[in-house]
Amino acid sequence: MCSTLHFYRPLNAIGAFTFDLDDTLYDNHPVIMRTERESLAFLQQNFEPLRDWQSPDWQRLRAELRSENPEIYHDVTAWRWQAVHLALTRNGFNHAQASAGADSAMENFAYWRSQITVPESTHKTLQALAEKAPLAAITNGNADPNLFGLADYFAFILRSGPDGRAKPYNDMYCAAQQRLNVPMGNILHVGDDLTTDVAGAVRCGMQACWINDRERSLTTASDSRLLPHVEISRLDSLTALI
Repeated sequence: MCSTLHFYRPLNAIGAFTFDLDDTLYDNHPVIMRTERESLAFLQQNFEPLRDWQSPDWQRLRAELRSENPEIYHDVTAWRWQAVHLALTRNGFNHAQASAGADSAMENFAYWRSQITVPESTHKTLQALAEKAPLAAITNGNADPNLFGLADYFAFILRSGPDGRAKPYNDMYCAAQQRLNVPMGNILHVGDDLTTDVAGAVRCGMQACWINDRERSLTTASDSRLLPHVEISRLDSLTALI
């Protein structure tokens, strides 16, 4: 794919970068597919009452938990833990047993969730950017950059739940700005999602870069809310901005 760079809004001097993780710095789709398979197999193999459970059973349980507590989606790790705990208690496990079981399930999940191969181009781009400005990560997910070689590029990593409500809410954007100590208008947030990354960043006063590596069109995208400041097709295009 040829590299493209499109500007839609005036771009201020960039004093810092914040990054989404999943599908921005690496392809997350195969990671999620494998993690879900391995997590389901772990639960089926280690908990006899759950041996016949399939993905739709877990989806229904998570939907039930969200119906009871709509805010639970801000912390996807806690949401998953609670689903396992609830499934076990409903199948004869006491609270302590269910908690231990949920802990072991989440340990297995965390391992597979962070089995990520990061493209060499991502490493080179982040290294080049980090030499010019501070970088931070803002994620709604639960992959751990410490486990796949990205953490050292970032001054800090914020994740929804422990560090505030999920994007596009402004909690983590504002927290990042305070920790970076750079004006909102001089931070460029980079992400693949037009709602959580672009609209979320623009609404709180940050600059937004949309990484469009799937050849989508802003004019036809159903999730397009606000124009980004800049659109790129490849992450390494960011080096042209510094």
